[in-house]
Amino acid sequence: MRVRLPEERPAEPPTGFKIAHPVLSQDGGRAGFTGVSLGGALPYGVLDEAHCVYCLRHRAPHRRCDCGFHCVHDRTTAEAMLCTAEHRAAVLLEVTVLGAYIRFELGFRYARQRVRAATVGPCACGTVAVALADAGWGRPGWRGLAASCAGCVRGRTAVSLATFARLGGEGLRVRAGGGVAEAVGAGLPEGMGVSELVAEAALLQARLDWFQSQLARLGERGSGKG
Repeated sequence: MRVRLPEERPAEPPTGFKIAHPVLSQDGGRAGFTGVSLGGALPYGVLDEAHCVYCLRHRAPHRRCDCGFHCVHDRTTAEAMLCTAEHRAAVLLEVTVLGAYIRFELGFRYARQRVRAATVGPCACGTVAVALADAGWGRPGWRGLAASCAGCVRGRTAVSLATFARLGGEGLRVRAGGGVAEAVGAGLPEGMGVSELVAEAALLQARLDWFQSQLARLGERGSGKG
């Protein structure tokens, strides 16, 4: 005799929190996320369905498997995970739990999710982030991204926070969560407002400064040979 778990039928989908690494497709046309633990090898979109990481033929979440998306109930619990060394470059996600789910003491394991908002931490230098830049790692077809200020972007592949939100689609909101300077464009809705344009300009200016410095070095080498 099998014991059946109690079923819930909430009036609205539950909300949860998790951490993940932002990723950008190789062609720069799509934005998504990848998990920090079991599902880290499978990037997912803003609105996506979970699949069994062990390639077993069952729907996620399965009671006798670890498959499915995972999140916690409390924002503070998710933020605490960002304190560990290996998760410092991750971002905080607010998600809507969709489809079938299994409730645990601290959170949910579930079939589908919509990422509603992403909070990006400061650049590695401590300055507020205006972009997500190539972090030096990736998955097949995807580049891992990390928070970056305008001064640290240099020649790396990067997108502004507003552009990442637009590429992610589905109404995703992306904001800068902290740093030594005032956040630019934090918490603004979709569309290119003044703050987003300022962030884009700062990003382009940082790239221009880097290219000008490289040209200056090439000029010095050329004049030295003459």
